[in-house]
Amino acid sequence: MTEKGYGWDAEQYARNSSAQFQWALELIGKLALRGDERILDIGCGDGKVTAELARRVPRGEVVGVDSSEDMIGKAAAAFPGVRFLTMDARALSFKEGFNVVFSNAALHWVKDHGAVLHGVAGSLKAGGRLLLQMGGRGNGEEIFFAAAQVMKKDAWRSFFRDFEFPWAFSGPEEYRHWLTEAGLEPRRVELLPRDMRQKGREGLLGWLRTTWMPYTERLPANLRQQFLSEVVERYLAVHPLSPQGEGVVRMVRLEVDALKPGK
Repeated sequence: MTEKGYGWDAEQYARNSSAQFQWALELIGKLALRGDERILDIGCGDGKVTAELARRVPRGEVVGVDSSEDMIGKAAAAFPGVRFLTMDARALSFKEGFNVVFSNAALHWVKDHGAVLHGVAGSLKAGGRLLLQMGGRGNGEEIFFAAAQVMKKDAWRSFFRDFEFPWAFSGPEEYRHWLTEAGLEPRRVELLPRDMRQKGREGLLGWLRTTWMPYTERLPANLRQQFLSEVVERYLAVHPLSPQGEGVVRMVRLEVDALKPGK
């Protein structure tokens, strides 16, 4: 679910997204579903979360959308009983059909949240609910700082000369404004600290390989692993593995709970 068409590897994502899936389960619990809702899942990725939502609404329906054709293909093959569509989050084309719009760990890839939220407002029935969680202001600052230090080295500087940070990590103030502009009523918009834990150095590397395409796609394929290894080493030099051997990255999630006014 990205503004630029990065080449997501659905198999790698399935192997390295356990933290995102756990956060999604926690978020689903906050929906307090009855079992008959129609739900739109934005940025559905490999479909695991969408399928879990579908399991919880046996008398309802869930539609998962993502801009990555590779992800949608994997999701459709893995969960044939669930409906998946390739669709840009900024161009949702549904008309007031959903009780709930849900998204987890996806929308920080999109910078134009005004367009997303106008599409969400059009997709929700009157009285419908929006529940989103994404990277928020301050998310992953220490590991991005480690990457910035590596990018300055002579071996890498030329590849990143015009690099633009691709993620939108917003705060509650601007998000409340965007919700109101889209005709949605904020209930709760807050930043939540979360530690992401990966299994050692290799776990951190796997996570970076999976999600750091804005960095790696600027590099020749034979240099990508070396660059990411240097980022991990720089990060671990300052933030060592935990006593349990885990690589811990301090994350910040922006959680958004809002309603579409109406009955």
